[in-house]
Amino acid sequence: MKNILVKSGLIALAVAVSACTDAGRFGAGGANDGAGANAGGAGYDSVNDPSSPAYFQQNVGDRVLFSVDQSTLSPQAQSTLDGQATWLASNPSYSAIVEGHADEQGTREYNLALGARRANSVQEYLISKGVAGSRLRTVSYGKERPIEVCSTEVCYAKNRRAVTVLSAGQGS
Repeated sequence: MKNILVKSGLIALAVAVSACTDAGRFGAGGANDGAGANAGGAGYDSVNDPSSPAYFQQNVGDRVLFSVDQSTLSPQAQSTLDGQATWLASNPSYSAIVEGHADEQGTREYNLALGARRANSVQEYLISKGVAGSRLRTVSYGKERPIEVCSTEVCYAKNRRAVTVLSAGQGS
C-alpha cells in the first residue's frame, strides 16, 4: 500500500510540474491568452494594451500557415507579417524567436528541414520590412510540437506553421 501511495504522489508531482509550462504559446485559450488579471484594462499582458505580447498574439497574429511541403509565404501570411513588422518597429524592446513547424507526414529529418525553411522565410520577410536581424532568431521543431493531433487535412493544415514568439528586454 505504501508503494502505491509513493507512486501516486510521484505521478501527481509530475503532472503538477508539467502544468507549469506556458500553455498559451501554441494558441489561444492557454494560461497567457490575455484573459487573466489584466483583462479589460491596459497592462503588460493585456489584449487591450497595444504594446503587450497578448495584444500581438490576439490582434496582430503570431502565426502564419503554409501549404503542403512549402515554405513560400502566401499573400495572407505576408499581410500578417506586415502587421508583425509594424508592431516590432513600435516595440523595440522586444525580440522574437520564429518557430518553424510541420505536419506529421514525412520523416523527422525532412520535417525539421522544412520547419527551418519556414522559419527562415518569416525571418527574411520581417528583415525585408525593416526588423533588425539581431532581434530575430529561428528554431525548427519539425513535427515535434503539433497543436492538433489527428490524421486529417484539417489538423495537418494547422500544424504547417511558423509562430513568432516574443521575448522582452532583448531588442536592439
